[in-house]
Amino acid sequence: CDEWATGPTVSGSLVKGRVGQNITVPCSYTVNRIQDITSMCWGRDSCPVSKCYRTIIWTDGWKVTERYNSRYMLKGNLLKGDVSLTIVNAEEADSGMYCCRVEIAGWFNDQTKESPGTQN
Repeated sequence: CDEWATGPTVSGSLVKGRVGQNITVPCSYTVNRIQDITSMCWGRDSCPVSKCYRTIIWTDGWKVTERYNSRYMLKGNLLKGDVSLTIVNAEEADSGMYCCRVEIAGWFNDQTKESPGTQN
């Protein structure tokens, strides 16, 4: 059967953590076959119309191709669609909204995450 591209979907969640901790902001997409592996970006603030604002990480689906800061890591299995963001040694400035945007079937699938509500 034909697969139809769907429009962007946006979801938000507040992830809390403490300054100095590692914080993981979950994001994933479904990979059933190798053709499903796709590019994605993480950005600060809410998702714009396309791509990411203040991009902190880009992947080509197979590996990280750009990274703004070495404290931002994707530790999950990218080839299985786990693109969760790990922020190492969280700082007060890391609090706020994060946009996880996955390019799926010609659309970008938005998952907006608010992270982390850092506390001292």
